[in-house]
Amino acid sequence: MPFSGGGASGLSFLQQPGDNPAELRYDGRVALVTGAGNGLGKVYALMLAARGAKVVVNDLGGGAFGEGAAAAPADNVVAEIKAAGGEAVANYDSVEFGEKIVQTALDTWGRIDIIVNNAGILRDKSLRKMSEEDWTLIYKVHMRGCYTITKAAWPHMNTQKYGRVVNITSAAGLYGNFGQTNYSAMKMGIVGFSLASAREGASNGIRVNIVAPLAGSRLTETVMTPEHVAALKADYVAPVIGYLASEANDHNGGIFEVGAGWISQVRWQRSEGVLFDVSKKNFSIEDVGNVFPKINDFESNPNFPRDMTEGLKLALSNAQSKL
Repeated sequence: MPFSGGGASGLSFLQQPGDNPAELRYDGRVALVTGAGNGLGKVYALMLAARGAKVVVNDLGGGAFGEGAAAAPADNVVAEIKAAGGEAVANYDSVEFGEKIVQTALDTWGRIDIIVNNAGILRDKSLRKMSEEDWTLIYKVHMRGCYTITKAAWPHMNTQKYGRVVNITSAAGLYGNFGQTNYSAMKMGIVGFSLASAREGASNGIRVNIVAPLAGSRLTETVMTPEHVAALKADYVAPVIGYLASEANDHNGGIFEVGAGWISQVRWQRSEGVLFDVSKKNFSIEDVGNVFPKINDFESNPNFPRDMTEGLKLALSNAQSKL
């Protein structure tokens, strides 16, 4: 029975197989989507299943702030996939126990090819009012969850010389956001983790990319108007996830901001800076103050380092001049 993607999902990108002979598909691939019982994660799971993937639908079934647990969210998505002719299995473990979630894929289908680390909660507080629980719970769900799941799947992806990992960050992580020091820290941590693992997996056919989605969800509805939540459809984010999760994608270590039909890649920019001649004398606090405007000048000859070697090249060459 072909997967129609019809019914409650109403997702325009869920095509009948054969509608487009050039469509990207995931036949024979096993995908794992965390936080897939609702919102963005549900849309990702339905999309992957519609294109032939076997999907582990992971969801603890808790609330937006980390409270409670329930099987219904994951079960309902699995039922929807199966009713449309796809293959899926539910998993209810917290993402901090990633090895259990990956094992569900291995026990059911014997492999793991695609990971979308999507699960998330919020515990927004100002730093002054933040409790230890507010910090630790965000760490467990976002940073530790991303680590444990990727870590558990990594040996299998290395052995099969193939893997696609999409880790979900946030604009709050890329730029910081008032009242979200916990969330911003973990979302930026995911970026560093992803960039490093992208380098480690590159020679074995593993591609790791990062997406910061802007979409209406039970998380964004806490900080957005109902009108904005309704307009920012998850459907507008899912195709980017789908492409990065596909065999056709060879891009590695990219950071993408996505929302409302807009897709952009983010990269680090650095000012030209100031180079003191340390071969002749040391420089002082006052010297730094005198050139501080130039240090912060991004208009004149900025550069875009791609790795640590490029990032440290100028500083190291200056240090060597003193040897």
